[in-house]
Amino acid sequence: MAELELGQHCGVAQCRQLDFLPFVCDGCSGVFCLQHRSRDAHGCSEDCNGKELLPVLCPCCGKHFCLRHQHQSDHECEKLDTPKPRMAATQQLVQNIIDAKKSEQAKSKKRKGAKNSETAAKVALMKLKMHACGDKSLPQTERIYFQVFLPKGNKEKSKPMFFCSKWSIGKVVDSAASLASLKNDNNKSTAQKLRLCHTTSGEALPFEHTLETWLSDNECPLYNGGNIILEYLDNEVLFIEDMESYFS
Repeated sequence: MAELELGQHCGVAQCRQLDFLPFVCDGCSGVFCLQHRSRDAHGCSEDCNGKELLPVLCPCCGKHFCLRHQHQSDHECEKLDTPKPRMAATQQLVQNIIDAKKSEQAKSKKRKGAKNSETAAKVALMKLKMHACGDKSLPQTERIYFQVFLPKGNKEKSKPMFFCSKWSIGKVVDSAASLASLKNDNNKSTAQKLRLCHTTSGEALPFEHTLETWLSDNECPLYNGGNIILEYLDNEVLFIEDMESYFS
């Protein structure tokens, strides 16, 4: 004949002590021994006062709950298995993908912009050859044509000119200043210098570089038949930022 078991086991999984005078928690309705009767002692996680006619026991942590909190996720079950956090690694992976895509888009945009500039320069070259001014003694094979946009405030907005591909940027500036009747004190120690600036990057081209060097630049070349900007800049200024304002 089977033994008749009296009392109830404590609801704390690590305890499970058989208690003949068990305590019922008024928070989670769990059954506990004397040692675990307090809410803190058995880690009571249910704040509601809901009670059921029949006990609802969590099969994982062994505690009693109302029907609303019977599932592990509803009562923050201490035995609930949660996956290890991988959010940081996932976020980094996503960010890497986004950065790579942005970089590729920027390169594509730059290539497209360069292609458009090159095409526009080829179209403009024929017209420039008919109207450009420059040193007539230069061989045709060495002539490079630009629509030169003049410093802000000048009466004339731009002027078509041609230069020798082998000249330094400094000599190109001197020639352009002479052709446009601009004040040129570059040979003096002054606060401002007349600079030749790239229309795409806004960079003031170094005086010692040759025009030929920039025509063959891989990243941001000048184009025969393209645009160039002349502007007075303070000695420490290496870029102009409002290139579009010269063309509007």
